[in-house]
Amino acid sequence: MSTPSGDWRAGLDDVDAAIVDGFQSGVPVTERPFCRIGDALGVGEDEALERVRRLHESGIVRRFGAVLNPPVIGSSTLAAVRAPADRFEEVAAVVNEYRQVNHNYARDHEWNMWFVVTAGSRERRDEILAEIEERTGCAVLNLPMRTDYYIDLEFPVVNADRFARESAPRSADSTGSVEQCSANSQAARPRDNDEPASLDAGTDASATRVSQEAAGDLSAFDADLLLAIQDGFALSRTPYRDIAARLGDDVDVADVLEGVERLLETGCIKRIGCVVNHVVTGFDANCMVVWDVPDDRLDEWGERAGGLPSVTLCYHRPRRPAQAWPYNLFTMIHGRDADAVDAKIDELAAEYLPVDHERLYSTATLKQTGARYEDLVGR
Repeated sequence: MSTPSGDWRAGLDDVDAAIVDGFQSGVPVTERPFCRIGDALGVGEDEALERVRRLHESGIVRRFGAVLNPPVIGSSTLAAVRAPADRFEEVAAVVNEYRQVNHNYARDHEWNMWFVVTAGSRERRDEILAEIEERTGCAVLNLPMRTDYYIDLEFPVVNADRFARESAPRSADSTGSVEQCSANSQAARPRDNDEPASLDAGTDASATRVSQEAAGDLSAFDADLLLAIQDGFALSRTPYRDIAARLGDDVDVADVLEGVERLLETGCIKRIGCVVNHVVTGFDANCMVVWDVPDDRLDEWGERAGGLPSVTLCYHRPRRPAQAWPYNLFTMIHGRDADAVDAKIDELAAEYLPVDHERLYSTATLKQTGARYEDLVGR
């Protein structure tokens, strides 16, 4: 896989753009998905397949296949440490040593190293945090997700947007306020001075409680299927038949198709399509913002912030007052332009979340891999 130099969009035509922006999800679970993609684009099956191959080889598409949902399958948490500057690389090496750590970023904050741990059980997850604390001598800030308002890194990238969904269609309602188009949009209403502006962006940002326990009810077949698809599908005419062949002579393609549909229904799979490399497409000015939201307004404000088109992640994590961590709502804004991202955060603070907050820009990627599911499914 190579990384495009210069303008990454230079070699793309309208069909390529339609694949990148239009097939990040919703690819039909059918034996020959590229036939269906080709039909939608007005090209043949082989051309659709070859285009996805080229996008993958260029690095624009990380992989084609299923986006799995680690918090549903395993027990996951976001953690942070305050790594001393003179020991930063040493601490990072210890953290990254664990295969259960799939993301690790340096951030410009007192808590300067942030990583995700996903293990096969809550007990094992917490053991890893304790081991990291003991081995590094750095106290660990343990912030498991309690409520998911909106988590989705699917957004158009073949554009000149400075931040995610900047060019999303918007329409003015009868009161003159601007809302994103939605079949469920409601008219703007008067609000109290301390109340965030009314928002309905057509995005499902309803509060979803997140269990701290790993899924323990996967069948042996579903567990094996998750492992077979965790790194993406084969780029062939019949990727599901290829998966069946990997799983054994007694597995039919119909079994795989039914299994994938079942994992979609249970939430173990979030979506199926092209997984875009946002860094290659220029979205590298990304900021995690943490907010001190009144507990009695957390769901109300979290759902509103999560419905904003510019907010790519929004969730509730616990405060840790004993560690001087007062924040309970996390949002993420992905952008190409740091000034534009800052301006959106200013808007978010002024209109939707008028509370104390801090901005934690990532300064370096220390580790970024997909979650490894062998431990999560007991294989």
